[in-house]
Amino acid sequence: MSLVEVNNLKVHFPIRAGVLQRQVGAVRAVDGVSLTINEGECLGLVGESGCGKTTLGRTILKLIEPTAGSIQFDGRDVTKLAGANLKPFRRKAQMMFQDPYGSLNPRMTVGNIIGESLRIHKLCANKQEARDRVAELLNAVGLRPEHARRYPHEFSGGQRQRIGIARALAVQPKFIVCDEPVSALDVSVQAQIINLLSELQEKFKLTYLFIAHDLAVVEHISDRVLVMYFGKIVESASAEQIYANPQHRYTQALLSAVPEMDPARKHKRIVLDDISPEQARAAIQDKKMDWREVSTGHFVAVDAG
Repeated sequence: MSLVEVNNLKVHFPIRAGVLQRQVGAVRAVDGVSLTINEGECLGLVGESGCGKTTLGRTILKLIEPTAGSIQFDGRDVTKLAGANLKPFRRKAQMMFQDPYGSLNPRMTVGNIIGESLRIHKLCANKQEARDRVAELLNAVGLRPEHARRYPHEFSGGQRQRIGIARALAVQPKFIVCDEPVSALDVSVQAQIINLLSELQEKFKLTYLFIAHDLAVVEHISDRVLVMYFGKIVESASAEQIYANPQHRYTQALLSAVPEMDPARKHKRIVLDDISPEQARAAIQDKKMDWREVSTGHFVAVDAG
């Protein structure tokens, strides 16, 4: 059963110039993306920096207004929600941010950071109930209840990300957008956070959109993977299919850049230096693309001619 359905979503940011700041063009950050995320699934979204994946994630959560298209969440079109009508959706759909240093208010204690959403959504009857809930959440992410009295600067990067996870879990959401949650962490800590997210997904029956630029990270947590290139989805398959048989040239280049310890899995390095980024963008955005199914559940974007 699908929880999130995105249909032909577009997010274009205007380019303005001159004294009167007239619009002279637009950056097509998300350009006609359609996708489905099933309940209980972890959908990986990969691509290089600037390809539009974070914009897509934020737009699904209604943090950015779409230019066109629709977003269905649990059978309801969230693009039409505004004001107080957004509050129930905000509780069901949360975001986990990339930067564990910049995403936490340094002036607030950990208890207040996690407990703020409990207060906003009126999920606890009194302060003691809120404190108990914060302690429960800290335990769930591998921290101690007494950490609630400390401030973010007293924690390591990995611990701060655990605090961010606890904050996202506080309102008991169904869906979480994980925006490169491990990219700022050491490799050993990355593995711990990935394992924690997998455990929490199973425990709380969560659905994830997991955004990353590293295919190696996505492989370990995702059920399916979408590859994004200049605002468009160019390949869709299971994690196993993407690794075993990448079809799109961009996917092949991404995969070849992943460091691999096992020589049997090592891919020949592919560098996309035969065309400029401007030419690559035009080739993707200015042409009509069709989906071709290369094997069961494995789709790749091809030029429709």
